[in-house]
Amino acid sequence: MVQKNPVRVKKSNSQTVGGIDLYLKKIFTLMFGAVAVTAITAFITIYLGGIRLLVTDGGMTPMFYIVIFGGLALSIWAQVRAFSMRPALAAVLLFIYAVMIGFGLTPIIWGGLAVNPASIVWAFVIAAAMFGFMAAYGYKTAKDLSFLGIFLMMGMIGLILVGIVSMIWTLGGTFSTIVCAIGVLVFALFTAYDMQTLKRSYEVLGDDVQKDQLAVLGALHLYISFIAMFQYVLGLLNRD
Repeated sequence: MVQKNPVRVKKSNSQTVGGIDLYLKKIFTLMFGAVAVTAITAFITIYLGGIRLLVTDGGMTPMFYIVIFGGLALSIWAQVRAFSMRPALAAVLLFIYAVMIGFGLTPIIWGGLAVNPASIVWAFVIAAAMFGFMAAYGYKTAKDLSFLGIFLMMGMIGLILVGIVSMIWTLGGTFSTIVCAIGVLVFALFTAYDMQTLKRSYEVLGDDVQKDQLAVLGALHLYISFIAMFQYVLGLLNRD
């Protein structure tokens, strides 16, 4: 009996301290791995001439819309099914989604390179700094951010609808600037909100498989926020 008590205490400390560290490491490894896949996909597409599969002199090709809406459908389906599939399969779907987003971002990055190549680097640096700050805030703050959920969801839906409309009609410069600024704000707040939610969810989930599933889902949410911030910041930097 004397030898068993220290073992139980050590295990408890590992679960409470080391457990969440491992959990966060999984989330950020998957998330930044997906970001890297997206970047590689976009630049390979541009430099190997694949941009012509997405953009022609007449505008966007059908392939572009297939990739964009296919990626949106995949992300929604993956989030709905997150807790009913194996974590390994969920991770594979995350990287497939990252490849699709890489294709979808190619025209924006291509345009940025044509207008101001430095804007790509600056957009990434600014988005990364904002993401890091908001993620740290969401993890550390004692303030309950759950009230933001409904407003952020409404904002994201609004941004998606505006994005769809912009594929049909060209939006004015001032309106586009406002949309980009709102997009940056919405996904910056989403980063803090998701980080707090992921931390709290870890504390109540007891099943290791569910925690692994949640880690992949969390990586997907944070990936979407980071990519969206990058996209909107790039749009602000390249305003006429």
